[in-house]
Amino acid sequence: MDASKPIIALDFQEIDQLNEFLNQFSEPLNVKIGMELYYTTGTQMVEALQNRGHDIFLDLKLHDIPNTVKWAMKTLAKQGVAMLNVHAMGGQAMMEAARQGIEKGTGEGAKRPVLLAVTQLTSTSPEQLKNEQLVEATMAESVNHLAKLTQQAQLDGVVCSPLEAKAIKEKFGEDFLTVTPGIRLTKGQDDQKRTATPYEAALNGCDYIVVGRPITQAKDPVAAYQAIKAEWQKGLAENALF
Repeated sequence: MDASKPIIALDFQEIDQLNEFLNQFSEPLNVKIGMELYYTTGTQMVEALQNRGHDIFLDLKLHDIPNTVKWAMKTLAKQGVAMLNVHAMGGQAMMEAARQGIEKGTGEGAKRPVLLAVTQLTSTSPEQLKNEQLVEATMAESVNHLAKLTQQAQLDGVVCSPLEAKAIKEKFGEDFLTVTPGIRLTKGQDDQKRTATPYEAALNGCDYIVVGRPITQAKDPVAAYQAIKAEWQKGLAENALF
């Protein structure tokens, strides 16, 4: 998956809407299939997107007992997607099982999908962390703890907010990937609480950015995509100078 291009979150419920959106683009894309789309279309959509030349982040956030996650991940790895993920809240043993499953499911000679763990969702606020999850740690402490478990389980990196990527890089190393949703060209009023612009994300050391509604709900999705990609690449170039 080309890290110089944003990953577009294909949060569509209707296949006609999805095809109408994709038909506007003439280049291979990085795309994310989440639960909405995968539970509607399953492996058929994965194959269709691969046939169009797109690289896929299959974002299902597996969270179950280790054995279940292991065999589910083995099945998912056979689909040849570029990225898969679990939820770090499932614990280190579950994440280790996921890694074992993905290794079993990757065909001989094939490239193993990148395996990530979600730390705290970008929709989670510090108030929710304290009052609903009953976590006394700060958001940063919670994210860093989950990232530590992820690295101990030998996963490739984490899904985190762009605000936390810099600290994760400093603590866990440049090779530990940070994939960041919550990207906005301007700070808007929606369910994403911990957001940044593509430029800010690049300067914070994010390896990949995931962008949904700012592209998929734009009046001109291609123009929005190109604007976000240009700002992201500008930030990457500047970050490389330091």
